[in-house]
Amino acid sequence: MSQRTKFKMQRALGLELPGLGKPGALEKRNYPPGQHGQARKKKPTEYGLQLKEKQKLLFHYGLREEQLQRFVRTARSLPGSNWVENLVGLLEKRVDNVVFRLGFARSMAAARQLVSHGHVLVNGKMLTIGSALVGVGDVVALTEYAAGEMTLPSRRSPRLPLPGYLNFAVEGVDTQGVVRMEPGLDHVPFEFQASRVAEYYSQRGV
Repeated sequence: MSQRTKFKMQRALGLELPGLGKPGALEKRNYPPGQHGQARKKKPTEYGLQLKEKQKLLFHYGLREEQLQRFVRTARSLPGSNWVENLVGLLEKRVDNVVFRLGFARSMAAARQLVSHGHVLVNGKMLTIGSALVGVGDVVALTEYAAGEMTLPSRRSPRLPLPGYLNFAVEGVDTQGVVRMEPGLDHVPFEFQASRVAEYYSQRGV
């Protein structure tokens, strides 16, 4: 996905999505592109508002619609009264997301590439599937090679602060993280209305 496409997506949604990488998409203008972009704003429909909230998840986590629907169905099957919180928990526990939230990469795409190229260990074993889920107590670490110059800029200047459900496994070492608790809605790193996502999928029978 090109940088131009990422900026257009974020302008359309009206906010920056950290998973897309470099900040600054809304610094110059927060309205649709084109000569009449500022004049084209219309009052959104309820469907449009629901779609917007769903698209935030889709773009930030770097998913296709069918992937997100699979997560929705899994979230609905889990215990708990709020399946959207289950959904967020699943998305945040993806290995590629944990790599991103630990500051090992500056975007979700870069984090997924680290995983797929074999630069990430989960509990000491190489894992190359970005969509794999980790659990509480799992240790996610960079290989010795990736812990060097490859990821140093990202680790020195992470895109986001470390979320409350993660810790670094060893004090003073920023190349190994541990999942300390189940993530929830409070850990989503952007403005997000869970109720509209629930309405969107409920109306579509997913």
